[in-house]
Amino acid sequence: MQTHEERLDFLKQSLPAIGPSMLKCDFGNLHREMELLHRAQTRVLHLDVMDGHFVPNLSYGPMVIERLRERSRTFFDAHLMISNPQQYLDEYVRVGCDGITVHVEAVPEPTQLLREIRSRGLVAGIAVNPDTEFERVAPFLEEADLFLVMSVQPGFGGQKFLPHVVSKIQAARETGPQGLVISVDGGIGKSTISQCAAAGCDLFVAGSSVFDQPCYSEAMSELRQLAMDAQAV
Repeated sequence: MQTHEERLDFLKQSLPAIGPSMLKCDFGNLHREMELLHRAQTRVLHLDVMDGHFVPNLSYGPMVIERLRERSRTFFDAHLMISNPQQYLDEYVRVGCDGITVHVEAVPEPTQLLREIRSRGLVAGIAVNPDTEFERVAPFLEEADLFLVMSVQPGFGGQKFLPHVVSKIQAARETGPQGLVISVDGGIGKSTISQCAAAGCDLFVAGSSVFDQPCYSEAMSELRQLAMDAQAV
């Protein structure tokens, strides 16, 4: 069983990383999708969990993740867009998630839950919606390993990137704890990834810009290179 430190080290060694968002995959052929992602040497897989309550859509839950886990040893980055995530924590630990991210909008006082996620040996993440001020989440970054900035409204794939959220990435990099992994989710592609990387982002959740492309490997490699170039400036 991996420890919290081992999982966090694996994630950090993968950065900058492209995390394909399984919300955009072909659910009719998951086995094939996992094979293609493996060939693309995917290091982080982003799992979008929606409950139809916290966000106005449903996706998948522990049963699907458990089946995916049987087919991959990559880092499973579970993004719980759900109400009362603490109620379901045991299930997501059980099925093999490596990191669990919860929303500050769903858990207004997330300190205890973030500590519990870490105590289970997982990477703990806190997410913030586009319209939520950075100041709302800033006090909890010391308790988190990962900060996820939503660059679209959560709940649906294929939305356009909201550029005003870049200021949150920059604020977290400048004022957050050293070593904090900063992630961005929504509308990430060739035209938007560089500005996020330049602001301090490490992990880029990508849906359409990976799954709508003929070659996942080439798409992810190009996005990662754009991020590395922007970080190097």
